[in-house]
Amino acid sequence: MIEYSLGKDEFKDWLVSEVEFSPDSLGKCESIMYLGNGYMGLRSVTEEPYLKETRNLLVSGTFNKAAKNEVTELPNLADITRLDIRVDGERFSLELGQTSSYLRQLNLKTAELTREVEWVSPKGKELRFYFRRFVSLDNLHLIGMKMEVEALNDPVQLSFDSGVNAQMSNSGAQHFLEGERRIYNRRFIELIQTTNQSNVDIAINTTHKLMLNDKELSLDPDMDMGRRKVWLTFNVSLEPGDVFTSEKITTIHTSRDKEFDKPGYEIGKLRDFAHNELKESALKGYDKLFDSHVRVWQEKVWEAYDFEVDSKHTFDQLAIRFALYHLTIMTPAHDDRMGIGAKALSGQGYKGHSFWDTEIFILPFFTYSNPQIARSLLTYRYRGLAGARKKAIENGYKGAMYPWEAAWPTDGEVTPAWGDVDIVTGEQTKIWSGLIEQHITSDIAFAIYQYYVVTNDQDFMDDYGYEMIFDTANFWASRLEWNDDNQEYHINDVIGPDEYKEHVNNNAYTNHMTYFNLRLAIQFYELLQTENPARFKQLNELLRLDPNYRDWKLKAENLYLPSPRKEDLIIPQDDTYLSLKQIDLSRYKNQKQVRGIYKDYNPEQINQLQVTKQADVLVLLYLLEQTFLNEDQRFSYEVKESNFNFYEPKTLHDSSLSLATHAILANDIEKGELAYSLFKEASEIDLGPSMQTSDDGVHAASIGGIWSAAVFGFAGVRISCNGRLKLNPCIPKHWNKMKFTIYWHGQPLFITITQETLSVVAVNKELVELEVFGKVYTCEDHMEIPISSANE
Repeated sequence: MIEYSLGKDEFKDWLVSEVEFSPDSLGKCESIMYLGNGYMGLRSVTEEPYLKETRNLLVSGTFNKAAKNEVTELPNLADITRLDIRVDGERFSLELGQTSSYLRQLNLKTAELTREVEWVSPKGKELRFYFRRFVSLDNLHLIGMKMEVEALNDPVQLSFDSGVNAQMSNSGAQHFLEGERRIYNRRFIELIQTTNQSNVDIAINTTHKLMLNDKELSLDPDMDMGRRKVWLTFNVSLEPGDVFTSEKITTIHTSRDKEFDKPGYEIGKLRDFAHNELKESALKGYDKLFDSHVRVWQEKVWEAYDFEVDSKHTFDQLAIRFALYHLTIMTPAHDDRMGIGAKALSGQGYKGHSFWDTEIFILPFFTYSNPQIARSLLTYRYRGLAGARKKAIENGYKGAMYPWEAAWPTDGEVTPAWGDVDIVTGEQTKIWSGLIEQHITSDIAFAIYQYYVVTNDQDFMDDYGYEMIFDTANFWASRLEWNDDNQEYHINDVIGPDEYKEHVNNNAYTNHMTYFNLRLAIQFYELLQTENPARFKQLNELLRLDPNYRDWKLKAENLYLPSPRKEDLIIPQDDTYLSLKQIDLSRYKNQKQVRGIYKDYNPEQINQLQVTKQADVLVLLYLLEQTFLNEDQRFSYEVKESNFNFYEPKTLHDSSLSLATHAILANDIEKGELAYSLFKEASEIDLGPSMQTSDDGVHAASIGGIWSAAVFGFAGVRISCNGRLKLNPCIPKHWNKMKFTIYWHGQPLFITITQETLSVVAVNKELVELEVFGKVYTCEDHMEIPISSANE
């Protein structure tokens, strides 16, 4: 059972707590309480082992292909968290003996996992165990663990095994060669792993410090090695009242690290560096290392983002902090060669691959809150241009056709070919998204546009952005198909965001986003030609811009764009959606677990039903409103309202991406109570009471959506049609205040919203133009606007 109200005083609304232990429901807390720093993610498995546990240590960028017939994935590194603990020779396990008290907590503020257990052994010995763990944000390579054991009533003999266990796999697939193992001075353990295809070296080093009643012990442990495993065994006698403490400090380094991934690399250099760093860290000890880690969290995260919600429901504040915590630990801010996985670094789901999730649901947070990290994530996509161009050629197109699933930038498309069982045939279902879910290419173009307008980062555009926009437009121009009957261009045989509709023609989202991509390329061509002729000349030579420009204009002017029907303003999701069979969807709308419809229908049958997996037309309306197309009458308030009312009842939200978009649009069309309900539902995808929703890992895009629903929804932050910052706040009735920081053209803005007023502080005292409910204001210091008068 999960509780969110146990935090007191300075930790009020900061704690995620597990108050009961269940060996059959381990995945939830392993995922939502996972620790990380963007370089690595450590799943929060218990120290003692259980049958249904999943031990994962994932390091960004270390992709490997386990076998020729598999796709590349993040390999599961050796485990350093397991402790085999024995009390008087009996195994410590919460499935044995009696547990008189239990509490496991993730402290979001300090990014530390703790667990306190009072346990009575089968022989009646009472002990208190207190475990602590963190993954450092100060030193990205460091993991700290600490265990306290107190004998409460009788003498006990305590024994435990601790080391490095490389007998791990990814769902049975082994990614590593048998590695080197060594123990130095009966204290420092080293294990070297090398991936079997990508040849990435991993150096794992660990050491222990032991104390009894705060006095350091000098024990002589037993040393052992097994296949892919090396460990020490410690034995200590405890009298009643004695407190034994073990600190375990571990460092992780790889040959993909920037300091090693260069000419002249030798594994010996990696080994020596890692070994020496461990020694230096061990001298500091857990507490000093932890204090440094907490300080960095405070400075780089909590003070920098400064997001407060004064709500009658304190869960709302915790949900925002949960989102900021996970957005921080999922993001490889240290290296622009790496992206964000759909399950972050919390589990093996989706193999660590990046999807459109990043650009549409996660990147906006960084674009507005930490532009430097946003730039890094977009540079990752630039580094993937080679793979995107390769995919275009392989599919018979030109330009850059971005992979649906991406891993290492040059890997290209890494979507698996086969998926779950077909309930009709019993065969594996074909995964078509890697071939025909192509809207990700224009999603990346949208993300570049949004980043540029918000940050005004001209250097990024000159170095990377223009080239990406132009070559994605080249892809779409080559992708369009001429329809002679209608005298227009169509986009046939695609999958839109609604992945329950495969092989459709003229998906509204895909067509309109393609049009946006082409129009954006046309704008930038004309802009670059006059404002930076030297860069224009370079790109013209590289991409043949002059003839392609004429092609973009021709294709954009003649591209079929599904428009609102006159009778009801509904935009057809595709050519056939509105004529499909309608069924009663109530049982699926009220389902406790997603994808329940697959228990009754296979993909081919679902394709014939008027049912939607996730926001499709609605996410289109939400995105294009933030572009230069937002004055198009096809995207008016009335169109938004009509399409929301039509499509939401048909949407099962079987993707975690969906709820946040619906929450934002519900607020836009003045359905405030529904908007908050959807915001809360989105927050509960991982934080909710169900103990099975997060077994494979957290839902990274949905976590980004929590922030988006609050900032784009309740605060009404958008880009206006003329490039101004727009705020149309409408916070939930039970929120007294929301406060947060965003960046606009490099300047931080402190924004505070109450039920009555909107307050904006321009930190650098640089003039900023704001549009609030259609009225234009200028602010160069501090401005307070009564919301009622602004909204008249």
